[in-house]
Amino acid sequence: MKEFHLHLVSDSTGETVSSVSRAALAQFEGVEAEEHVWSMIRTKGQLEKIIEHIREEPGIVFFTIADEGMAEMLKTKCLEIGVPVVPVINRALRELSFYLGMQPSHVQGKQHEMDDDYFERVDIINFALAHDDGQATWELEEADIVIVGVSRTSKSPTTMYLAYRGYKAANVPYVPGCDLPGDISQLKNPIVVGLTISAERLVQIRKSRLASLDHAENTNYTEIETIKQEIDEASRLFRKNKWPIIDVTRRSVEETAAIIIQKYSDKREKAR
Repeated sequence: MKEFHLHLVSDSTGETVSSVSRAALAQFEGVEAEEHVWSMIRTKGQLEKIIEHIREEPGIVFFTIADEGMAEMLKTKCLEIGVPVVPVINRALRELSFYLGMQPSHVQGKQHEMDDDYFERVDIINFALAHDDGQATWELEEADIVIVGVSRTSKSPTTMYLAYRGYKAANVPYVPGCDLPGDISQLKNPIVVGLTISAERLVQIRKSRLASLDHAENTNYTEIETIKQEIDEASRLFRKNKWPIIDVTRRSVEETAAIIIQKYSDKREKAR
């Protein structure tokens, strides 16, 4: 295992620089980064302290700093220390500037301003919370995306991730032998997506869940044949309503959400 120091420096929340660095690291096996996250860095005094930390524990530096003077200061000092420094959004800024014929504003934390877009994102997240696990189904027509699936198919985390991406999402559980709450099959605005999973994987997930709750396992909730029947019933319902079906057995929440977003976009394109 190759270990190294990774310094993530940002004048905002650090979300962008963290996402970019982790996406890059995912391509390298057998390495482990000790992350040093430095966020909300907006003064030269703060930056000087960080540079001293980098000097003490040298390692590659990824940064997003809008102020050109501070960015240049960081690059110069890293060059003196002898560590590589990566301005993760500079190329994107240059290309956009050239394409649009405009100069970037270089305003710190611009993407996190509390403007109308910010409050709209908050409303979208509140919508997901209010419509989690079959709540307030009479309002599902307002959603962009509705997820249906049996218990423990990652409906809630997928819904929240979609909300984070800016989509009004809700989820409804499929319970064997019970009609879905509300008339979901008649929804016009949202795309309805069914999640499925292998029975063997679902057994593992449910047993793990029960163990975390210190609950006995001798229940139909984790019985393989019952689970197979449950998954089959749900799949028949999805096919009957012609809803897209996504197998989440070997998919992360992010991958599942990406497929859902693509299907949502396809639906919107066809509606034009």
